Amino acid sequence: MKKIIFAILAIVFMFNLSSISQTKTNAKIVKFSIHTDYGDMKGFLYNETPQHRNNFVKLIKSGFYNGTLFHRVISGFMIQGGDPDSKNAKPGQALGMGSLGKTIPAEFNPKFTHKRGALAAARVGGPSNPLKASSDCQFYIVEPATGAHQLDNDYTVFGEITEGFDVISKIALVPKDGANRPVKDVKMTIKLVK
Repeated sequence: MKKIIFAILAIVFMFNLSSISQTKTNAKIVKFSIHTDYGDMKGFLYNETPQHRNNFVKLIKSGFYNGTLFHRVISGFMIQGGDPDSKNAKPGQALGMGSLGKTIPAEFNPKFTHKRGALAAARVGGPSNPLKASSDCQFYIVEPATGAHQLDNDYTVFGEITEGFDVISKIALVPKDGANRPVKDVKMTIKLVK
């Protein structure tokens, strides 16, 4: 009788362990694509940064990013976009301070680094933002093969590009003005993909 009870408990334990394991591995991965005149980039968002992931998904679904610019591009570093003021910006207009009026708490995770293709949230720096809260809409993508690891654990990395690294580099190399804004606008459209 003890053997039967032990066997039943072992089966129940294994079933519960299997369910827990499946819950972690079956978490839905959110994939997206960014279309530009220089080509398309594809990537996915990390489930371990849920506030950033959910905010990005909400903005994509609303069409917020469509028509915004990559307004700050630095070869050998990153390309930045998502400023709402960039949708109707005049040539030479300073960009990079636009927001939707809120911030997102930092979600640093040491396993998500500023490797090539990392998708990270921009933020206001300095003493006015001691908790390193992220912008509610602006983001950047790391360009160089060596990454930008000086930013690790300082800016929230919440996803990564998996296809279109050449597009990142093409955008990073476009002619730009003194504020690193492309002379010819680089517009984007972002969509969720299955």
